[in-house]
Amino acid sequence: METLLHQQLKLHYAATSTDCEQQVGRFRVDVLQANEIIEIQCSSLAALRDKVRELTPLHQLRIVKPLTRHTFVIRKRWSRTISQGLASNAGDWCDLFEELVHFVTVFPRPNLTLEAVLIDIEETRRPPRNRSQRGYRVEERQLTAIVGSCSLVSAEDLYRLLPPDLPEQFQTDQLARLLNRPRWFAQKVAYCLRETAAAVVIGKQGNSLVYQRAGHSPEPRAYAG
Repeated sequence: METLLHQQLKLHYAATSTDCEQQVGRFRVDVLQANEIIEIQCSSLAALRDKVRELTPLHQLRIVKPLTRHTFVIRKRWSRTISQGLASNAGDWCDLFEELVHFVTVFPRPNLTLEAVLIDIEETRRPPRNRSQRGYRVEERQLTAIVGSCSLVSAEDLYRLLPPDLPEQFQTDQLARLLNRPRWFAQKVAYCLRETAAAVVIGKQGNSLVYQRAGHSPEPRAYAG
């Protein structure tokens, strides 16, 4: 079942509603405009790997991956609003690397553009249907703002998601400090850079691998700290 957020993003990228839900070969695609296919992927990028392999030899394919910056949470019980407010956790461009670790086998490649879109959303939460369960269930997510987008075509473009003061040679502990993230997250970033040939391992310092940047991005950076 299509979510409201997916539908909103699809209509944002489609020139007209007739561009939506078109058949290309054995695949149903979100948007088809001229020779460009646009796929909105709110869930895991891994689910699109086979589609990427089959469609890119003949078509331009743009995969739009939304990344949530701010979430305004509305908590409801039956028809009543219990509370509402901005969630404490905020996302940024670097969140793309969480998904990219499952996508490096198909990115980069000719005819493929990976477009990260930073968005703000409103999320409605309700108690779980089963009273024995804890937490909440998400009833709906809807788009409230598109903050910006960053199109990635080459491996070097990945550096646009990272701090501009990242040195030519770095280790994951340095990267973690620059990102203000845990080291395990920095290791995922380094894995993506290595697997896409954006960085190479040139040695070790103690027990840590030392990475060398393989190129620079000619485009403006998306990273905003």
